Amino acid sequence: MAESARLRLGSVAPNFEAETTKGNIDFHEFIGDSWCILFSHPEDYTPVCTTELGQMAKLEPDFKKKNVKLIGLSANNIGSHDGWIKDINEVTGSTVQFPIIGDKDRKVALLYDMIDHQDATNVDEKGIAFTIRSVFVIDPKKVIRTILSYPASTGRNSDEIMRIIDSLQTGDKYKVTTPINWRPGDDVIVHPTIKNEQAKEMFPDFRIVKPYLRFTPLPKES
Repeated sequence: MAESARLRLGSVAPNFEAETTKGNIDFHEFIGDSWCILFSHPEDYTPVCTTELGQMAKLEPDFKKKNVKLIGLSANNIGSHDGWIKDINEVTGSTVQFPIIGDKDRKVALLYDMIDHQDATNVDEKGIAFTIRSVFVIDPKKVIRTILSYPASTGRNSDEIMRIIDSLQTGDKYKVTTPINWRPGDDVIVHPTIKNEQAKEMFPDFRIVKPYLRFTPLPKES
């Protein structure tokens, strides 16, 4: 069988049907007109994953305000997920509401290239590799906008995931890019495709540092 095309930024997120803790889903139908964060964790009832899902559950209301849906995944069955969610809520003081995909056969993990090829200890009882800590940010057009991959030993940075959402949505709305360590409220960079004449109309307070580097505050929301 020929290998499927490797997923890149700009690829359409492959659709799939799967069983989740909230029932069966068609992934594209689940996304609908929202943004989506699909994130995998190596295994249920593990320490790092417990802290991650607890924190994502606490942040879910903030993601919802930004029209972002969350959906998790691991290579365990739904019964395992359901039991583990009780532990997550108890340990972290959260309430996990988002669905978690049961991907025991690694169908979705293989489709999204989430399998761990590095950590020899990140395997199940049969020696089959679990997933790494993958994050896919997908926009309402079902296009992959960000791909993050963390090793099993390293917990993700939820603040950075939120920052990426803010950056992408800001860039789409205003035709800007965001500099290093940017946070909402900071100045942004005028997109290179915008000429100075157009920039003056769009961003009256923009300033030129170099011909290729132009900063501006964002327009005030009316």
